[in-house]
Amino acid sequence: MPWFLPVRDRHALHNVVGMTTHTSTSPVLRTAPTDPAIAAAHFAARLSLYTDVADVHTALEGADPGFVLVDTRDATAWEQGHVPGAVHLPNARIADGAANLIDPALPVVTYCWGPACDGAARGALALATLGYRVKEMVGGMEYWIREGLPVETARGVERRPADPLVVPVGAPSCSC
Repeated sequence: MPWFLPVRDRHALHNVVGMTTHTSTSPVLRTAPTDPAIAAAHFAARLSLYTDVADVHTALEGADPGFVLVDTRDATAWEQGHVPGAVHLPNARIADGAANLIDPALPVVTYCWGPACDGAARGALALATLGYRVKEMVGGMEYWIREGLPVETARGVERRPADPLVVPVGAPSCSC
């Protein structure tokens, strides 16, 4: 289903997406939750396109993560710090360099600076256009660092303290 629906009639729109409008005083429930089947399809599609930094880190800690992690940022950003084990393939080089660096049999996970940057999405689009199965790492490098995960630089691998606004203090993960 496209992100927009070219429906002129509001009631027809509600029938298409299975939602109703309530007179609730709650801003959350002014538009009712959708039909469970529509919700399940939406969230299944979302999870097929995105992964989070905690899941990427857990997978990379194992013997075989089953995917290639691609940093789509430029050389300056890469040198400032990147996820250990990532492949550096800036967006500008994906079309010409992907075949030399990425096994087409493996899924690819892309990342860029963070949630306010579309670089990972642009990289994922370029790789998908080349035939790769791809996901985007939600949060990018910003949330990787904020969760206190290892960062590789020319000095070696470093870890900063986790930001208590994004991860539980004293726990290895949020276990979600």
